[in-house]
Amino acid sequence: MFLKANRRTKDGKTHVYYTLNESVRVGRHRVVQRRVLHLGELNTTQVDCWQHTIETIHEDGRRHQLRLFSDREACAPQAADVVEVVLSSLRLRHPKQFGAPWVGCRLWEELQLDQFWQAALGEEPGDIAWAKVVELLAVNRLCAPRSELSLHEKWFPQVAMDFLLETDARVAEKDRLYRCLDKLGAHKTALEQHLTRRWRDLFGARFELLLYDLTSTYFEGDVVGVDKAQRGYSRDSRPDCKQIVLALIVTPEGLPLSYEVFAGNRADATTLPEILEAVETKHGRAERVWVFDRGLVGEANLTALRERGARYLVGTRKSELRRHEQRLLQGDWQKVSDSVRVQLVAADGETYVLAQSSPRAQKEAAMRTRVVRGLMRDLVRLRRSLRHGQLTDPARLRHRLGRLHERWPQAWRYVKQEVEELRLRWRWDRAALQSAAARDGAYLLRTNLATTDPAQLWQQYIQLTEVEAAFRALKSELALRPIWHWKAERVEAHVMVAFLGYALWVTLKQKLRRVAPSLTPWQTLELLGSLQLIEVWFQTRDARALCLLRITEPDAAQAALLHQLGWHLPDQPPPKIYQHQIPDVWET
Repeated sequence: MFLKANRRTKDGKTHVYYTLNESVRVGRHRVVQRRVLHLGELNTTQVDCWQHTIETIHEDGRRHQLRLFSDREACAPQAADVVEVVLSSLRLRHPKQFGAPWVGCRLWEELQLDQFWQAALGEEPGDIAWAKVVELLAVNRLCAPRSELSLHEKWFPQVAMDFLLETDARVAEKDRLYRCLDKLGAHKTALEQHLTRRWRDLFGARFELLLYDLTSTYFEGDVVGVDKAQRGYSRDSRPDCKQIVLALIVTPEGLPLSYEVFAGNRADATTLPEILEAVETKHGRAERVWVFDRGLVGEANLTALRERGARYLVGTRKSELRRHEQRLLQGDWQKVSDSVRVQLVAADGETYVLAQSSPRAQKEAAMRTRVVRGLMRDLVRLRRSLRHGQLTDPARLRHRLGRLHERWPQAWRYVKQEVEELRLRWRWDRAALQSAAARDGAYLLRTNLATTDPAQLWQQYIQLTEVEAAFRALKSELALRPIWHWKAERVEAHVMVAFLGYALWVTLKQKLRRVAPSLTPWQTLELLGSLQLIEVWFQTRDARALCLLRITEPDAAQAALLHQLGWHLPDQPPPKIYQHQIPDVWET
């Protein structure tokens, strides 16, 4: 490492800036210099009073360090902004992650959440503003989601959040984080309304078409103090754990409008009336189009939507396709794309859309082939055991058949077996297999919309993938699961912090769609995450200490992305001069 002086002339004046460089060997006979850190301007414009030398490395390998400021021929001018430093005292301390937390704070400001939480929690007593604690929780959820304890012990000391929040380590005290969670629940409705306004202002979002779906997330532990923690159908394949059900409403762009938390054993279809009432209470009653999947479909729900003047586009259960098998074979199809075809089906005073996707058909055929072959293999093994006399008890035979039924329930419907004492025969229901093959990749949609364009209806329905993408982000990137809290209000707050993290995530996603569509939010955070905040320390000739807090310069890719986003890194902080030496800095 060595210091390098860089001169720049502007408006007739010469300025000298210093950078920290390193020599990197790129070939047997070639060494290049790479700039590591920008130190800024260390002297005044009276450059003639300074002697600029740097550490040099001779070709023969000898090294020597020359003084930056000479004490033999001339002295630095007496001025308030001039200080003589000892180069050999250079120390780099406390490197902290800056890029990703800075992105989170920048998104937080663009959503004006700092203003919202300051207005909501500004009157709450505390020596640290609660709005900053909420911001810390949300940015952590975006960048490195962990527990509040991990945030306090591990993450906060490694990042520059104290600099970004303009506060000290007290903001990340463990008890303060938990007390902050207790204050969030009362502001859920106001938060959703605030974000709805920001979605309109930033992205021109419209809320006429709403996508609705549910997922579940599980707890670790008994969770005896949370009434909503119940056992039910687990979408996380954790039936051994108690869970809650999370309902989410988003726009076709993935922008969240609202969310609700239900008991873990709540049936999907029973949640819709409560969601309708909540959305109309918070956002007014309007003619919205609701899009949801087959799990929420029920005549009672559709009747409730019609009574409210709402329109809907919903999927139906697979069993409904049996009524339209002939159309699957012969219908008047319209191609939406190379892999999807659709047609309209008039029935019961509503509009039905029959769609078939060839990639989905291939996937379902492969899935059925796998389970049918698995059942056939196990049946052959069972019959071989009977023939070799390894199985001699009829009750044991029936038990083995029951186990096969439990293991291969999807394939069991296609086989008809006959058992006579210790003899086993079976045959495959070819008609059922052909019927299932005809329904592969098929969807039956139901709507009361006036449009008769099946392609348009199909495009609106497949936007449900945005809800699935939101759930993936919540569960994976934002670590919504598992839940470790055992108090009801903190469980609700945990979901709200994840919701805030998703608001930051989807805001970044929308901005990237406009300027860098090939990048995902995770890739952006990783790319900018290498930016660091470093303390650069020098001893001065008059026995003082100089500290320069410096943000590393972005490389070409980072600079291009920041330019596309229209973002600029903060100005380098001013230097700090201490009237005495700091022993901890130069101790070895």
